[in-house]
This record gives sequence, structure tokens and C-alpha cells, in this order.
Amino acid sequence: MRPAPTILHLDMDAFYASAEQAAKPSLRGKAVVVGGLGPRGVVATASYEARRLGVHSAMPTAQARRLAPNAAYLVPRFSLYRTVSDQVMELLGRLSPLVEPLSLDEAFVDLEAGGTADDSASARATGEELRTAIHAVTGLNGSVGLAGSKMLAKIASEEAKPDGLLLIEPGTERELLAPMSVRILPGVGPATGDHLRRAGMTTVHDLAEAGEAELVRLVGKAHGHGLYRMALGLDDRPVVAERDAKSVSVEDTFDVDLHDRVRVRAEVERLAVRCVERLRAADRSGRTVVLKVRRYDFSTLTRSETLRGPTDDPTVVREAAGRLLESVDTTGGVRLLGVGVTGLADYTQEDLFAQAADARELAQRAQEHSSPPVEGGEESVPEPEPDSGELLAARRWPAGHDVHHEEHGHGWVQGSGVGRVTVRFEEPWSAPGRVLTFRVDDPLLRPADPLPLVRDAADYSSWPASLPKSRSGADSSGGGESSP
Repeated sequence: MRPAPTILHLDMDAFYASAEQAAKPSLRGKAVVVGGLGPRGVVATASYEARRLGVHSAMPTAQARRLAPNAAYLVPRFSLYRTVSDQVMELLGRLSPLVEPLSLDEAFVDLEAGGTADDSASARATGEELRTAIHAVTGLNGSVGLAGSKMLAKIASEEAKPDGLLLIEPGTERELLAPMSVRILPGVGPATGDHLRRAGMTTVHDLAEAGEAELVRLVGKAHGHGLYRMALGLDDRPVVAERDAKSVSVEDTFDVDLHDRVRVRAEVERLAVRCVERLRAADRSGRTVVLKVRRYDFSTLTRSETLRGPTDDPTVVREAAGRLLESVDTTGGVRLLGVGVTGLADYTQEDLFAQAADARELAQRAQEHSSPPVEGGEESVPEPEPDSGELLAARRWPAGHDVHHEEHGHGWVQGSGVGRVTVRFEEPWSAPGRVLTFRVDDPLLRPADPLPLVRDAADYSSWPASLPKSRSGADSSGGGESSP
């Protein structure tokens, strides 16, 4: 534990949904749900307006539609989210060389290592300026937690939501944690929480009072020891700048179980190429190819093959995934397929026989719509059946995605069906726009790239030069206060 709250945790508020509201003036202040829209789709994130109706991440989209039938349901736009994430992470990198990203919208920062904070007053000032900079550059809001440890900084940011800042003064950790639910602690999920509840422990105070020996008896030595330390507010984990990924994978859940073996094989090959695209985007290669198959009865099988050396070749990965499929019985139907690569490395052992097809393979797949897994462990957005014209239209014109019409300009898809696509024409900085409907094959309408969320972003190129590097001796009172 540090003597000063110089570990910062940033968590962007309802990131995907907030980005969609910022991009679409007509959706601001309204319930927005982002995720898979098919019968087996899952909510990736929901705006705060939708959350007030009971919608939350990882909920089946069908259930969300019952709770919020008038919400806007949109397919994720990961290119936009990655662009905004890069802007946010670039700002964090200016505060410290030690930035530990946890996801697109969440990260720890060691302010002490960057010389941007050394006490409560300077940490609070840095946190507030960070929130201002993020809003000016991206148009979005983030919540900030500041504490002497990673665990408490993350708890603080969660308590500060939405659009707030909470600083936990060192020495006040136990008092703050005591009345909170045991579920606030890392590693305490529904099963462990229920087990502790049956033992009469529902708050963090209960855990601290029970003692280490009792917790070890209840949940085992390793978990019990860690749980007791967390209940006391103790956490010595450092902020780690490089979080090395152990694997890269993609998967799809299908609206209708696949029975055709040829179709299953084609889907596996498509996923393999998408997996390689991700692998290359991360400048990595991998040695072991993994195939995941979830069958009609929810049984899940995994198969793996280790290659003679690391590769980022789509043909090599595709053929390995195809070989793995041969050992899996898909009789009865398949509801989910996934392809992954593990044993990651920073170099490749080239397969000379595959190089001729390499460039062609990725070029042919570059225009295919892909939906990577989203936050909260959601499976990727379902792929439609290829022989259905209406589903192909939905695949070409996903709800919420950007389009450009040669006469009407930039807009986004409100929906498609019965050979038509409905578009609302507006830009992030415009007033709510008008709605027009076109044939799905209208030659003047085409998919487009997302627009920036802020047209005239403030110049933060010299930030944070204005932040004092040392505020020792400054007033550090007011710990634990939340600012709006």
C-alpha cells in the first residue's frame, strides 16, 4: 500500500453506448443497447437510460427487448471504439510511462512514476484535468478512482460512476470497505458470494471479522488468504505497463444451428482468417491453433494443434483449423464456432508454400463484416445464413453502422428488411437528422467509415505541461469526496 493515492483507475462510462450517443444526435438522452441483435445475441453494453429500465451487460438481447422495447438496438462498431480508445490511452501515456490497459475503455496509471502526482492534492488535480482532457478530445466522459492500491482505485472509479472522481485517502480503506458487499472484491463472483452468504458473511466487514483461518476453511487456502487481505484493504500489485496477451481468438454464435458440414467448414475457415487479421493487427504470431465447437446440446469441445513454429499465415491457420474440425462430431448441429491462436511470439517461422496465397487471402476477406467478441465476455454478433437475401441485407447494412449517400451525405442505418434499408442522415455535430428509406441495392448508398465524435477538438498537444510536478505540502484534505 502506498502512503499517497497515486494509482489512478479510469473507466469510461457505458463506453460503447456513450460513443453511439455521441455519434448520433437523435439518440442522446435515449435508451441505447449495443450488442448482438439475433435471437441468441447478448448485450455488450447499455446506456444509463437503458440501465434504469433493467438492461445490463451480458443479458440476452431478447430479454433486453422485453424490458426496453423502445430502446435503440445497435450492432457494435469496433473501428470507432478502437479509435476513441487509442485517443484515451494516448492521453494516459502522457501522465506516466506505467499505463496498464485492461480493455478498450479501462486502465490503471501509476501517477507517481510519471511525476504527475505525489500526494492527495496533486493526484486529485491530475484526475480532474484528465477527465476534462478526455471529454475535450473524445466528447465522452470517464470516471476516475484514486487510491494507494489497484484494488481500491478500481473500487473508487466504480463508486464514482457516472462521470465522477473519487479519491480514497490512505488509512481510510477499511472504513470505506466495511459496509460494502463482498461482491465488490475482485474474485468474488456469484458462486463464492452465495457460499459466503450462507456462512453469514455479506459485507467486507464480515470477512475481516471472520479472520483468515475461517476464510481459508470456507474457500480454500489460496483464495481465503487473498480474500482476507482484500477485506483489510491490502493490495501490493504494481501497475504493469505491458500486459502480454496469451492468445488471440474469434468466435460466432449462430441464430440457427448449423447442420451442413460444408457450411460448418466454411465458417471455420472464415473465422481462421479473421483470427489472423487480429493476430497481425497486434504484430504477433502464434504456434498453437485452437478450435472451439459448441454443439446443439450446449456441450463444448476444444481441439488444438501445435505447429512447427510461430506463424501469422492465414492459409496455415485455416488448414490447421480444418484438420481439427475433422476430429469433431457435428451431428445434431452446431450453435457456436471459434478459432484461436496461442503460444504467441513476436516473430514468424514462414511457411514458404503458403506465401503465394497470403496477400490474396486477406484482401478477399478485408471487406467482410466482422464482429469481434465484446466486453463482458459476450460472444460475437451472429452471422446470418448465406442463402437468405434478407439476412444478407442485414449483414451488409447492420443497425447503427455508418453509410454515405451521394445525394444526402453521411448517415447511419436504423434498420433493414423487406428489401429496404432505413437511414437517418446526421453527423455527430449536427442536429437530429431526417430519416429516408432506400432499396438495399441502391447504387448511391454505400457503407462508410465512422466520423470523429468531436469535429473541433481542443488542442491538448502540450498537455499535461500545465500540471505542477510536485505539490508536496499542499492541502490534501477532502479525501473520499466524490466530485460530479
